[in-house]
Amino acid sequence: MPGFVLLVRARGDGDTGVRLGVTVTKKIGNAVVRNRMKRRFRALGRELLPTRGVPGADHVLIGRAGGVERDFAQLRAELTKALAKVRR
Repeated sequence: MPGFVLLVRARGDGDTGVRLGVTVTKKIGNAVVRNRMKRRFRALGRELLPTRGVPGADHVLIGRAGGVERDFAQLRAELTKALAKVRR
């Protein structure tokens, strides 16, 4: 099970920009842990969304338990796989 849930919704406003939203609930841990997870998600978004994201859509990453402990490369692979599924 991945360390996040990815939601993608087309905006339909004619803008081809890709936007990212990140949310991590208090169930995940204290503020330090949640902020670390959000920083990792934003770094992944900056790296992957410009080339692999859906143009004209909002992408929301919802942090799940176990996402903080995952290796960054594993999170990158999971997000790449999720974005490939969405683009199909």
